[in-house]
Amino acid sequence: MNILSEVLKQDVFPALGCTEPIATAYAASVAGQKLDGKICEVHISVDPGVYKNGFAVTIPNTGNQRGNLIAGVLGALIKRPELKMEIMSCVTKDILEQARKLITAHKADISCDRSKKQLYIDVCLRTETGSARAVIEGSHTNLVRLVCNGKEFLTPNDAHYRSSSDEFRTTLKNTSVSDLVDMAEHIERQDCKYIKRGIDMNLRVAEGGRLLHKVSYYISELIEKKQRENDLFSSCEVVTSSAADARMGGLNLPVMSSGGSGNQGIVAILVPYLVGTHYNVEEGLIIRSIALSHLMNSYIKCFTGDLSPLCGCAIAAGVGASVAIVYQRAGKNMSKLTLAVNNLVSDLGGMLCDGAKEGCALKVASSTNSAIRSAHMALNDHGITQIEGFVGRTAEDTIYNLSQIGSIGMSRANDTMLEIMIEKSADLTDSGKSTNVNVDGPHDHNKTDASAN
Repeated sequence: MNILSEVLKQDVFPALGCTEPIATAYAASVAGQKLDGKICEVHISVDPGVYKNGFAVTIPNTGNQRGNLIAGVLGALIKRPELKMEIMSCVTKDILEQARKLITAHKADISCDRSKKQLYIDVCLRTETGSARAVIEGSHTNLVRLVCNGKEFLTPNDAHYRSSSDEFRTTLKNTSVSDLVDMAEHIERQDCKYIKRGIDMNLRVAEGGRLLHKVSYYISELIEKKQRENDLFSSCEVVTSSAADARMGGLNLPVMSSGGSGNQGIVAILVPYLVGTHYNVEEGLIIRSIALSHLMNSYIKCFTGDLSPLCGCAIAAGVGASVAIVYQRAGKNMSKLTLAVNNLVSDLGGMLCDGAKEGCALKVASSTNSAIRSAHMALNDHGITQIEGFVGRTAEDTIYNLSQIGSIGMSRANDTMLEIMIEKSADLTDSGKSTNVNVDGPHDHNKTDASAN
């Protein structure tokens, strides 16, 4: 198995909009394609991580509509699952109006299933003549169940929809950081082209974000007013936060993701690219460094999970970017690469993830700054070592310790953030802005899919 190629296939893909609500739309579209006639009911159940990540993010082409519910209903109406994470490109005024009517008529709802501990999306649709159900689990496009009018369309050996994510993640998790460097150094030609495509895609998004008066605008304003130096740190922060502004603001441009996240793709790709071009690093070496950045991002998430209470832009993509910068200048120097991991984790290891939203551009800017600073320190053989805090003797030890903090030490953090979001949803409902959210537990599918179980 070529792990790098699998990472690029499974975790690095174009996404139009935040990946969690778009995955919800994809699942709904898979179910919708199986049905004839007008869809009259949409019922969605998601795990707490998907619920949190899709809570406040703007969905492209919806006139600033937010959240998993509108995305899921649109996906059910679009019925184009072959578009996968770019399905929002097919939103029309007519489809958007149909979706709004279903939601305002309380014919569509979303529930948060707190029993689910990994990425989970379960969509049930009903027409006047039939019903269909699609379930995604583990990763954003990993369809594990598809039922229409009582007939199962997937078997355990069916590879039409299912991905090999479990197999490659198991292998990746048992790999060392040293091995990841070797994989990046032996990148195949088609994978180089794919990485270059991601650079171009994310630079285009960053350019689009410059039109918005959001985080990147105010960083630029500080530079223009000479209240901040116009240096490598600032210029990189402007570009990456601009891309995040565009993505979180629902701009109609796809982002190349990393680790299944668009914002992580912005950090993992653009930071090594911008730093490399600043120092006139040869293009092939920049490409290999970004390959390493993707590998590190996915490797870390094998330990922390896809939807950790910790910010993936920091503790996964930020680490990947910092390691990539060190690799550009020092090659496979494991001492320096380890210091880069330790430095960034020591700096941003406690940054919370409270879901995708416009404020993520601030975290992207912080991750950009820390990645460059951590790499600079490491290149000069200075950094945090095992005698301090929870940092380990090796990069692998540090990543494992961080995962323990996220999964055990912060086990209540996600629940606490979720409770706050639930209260917000209740406030919106009380004010007449119904969100049609059920947060008590798994959705009862008997009503819409009685023959499917």
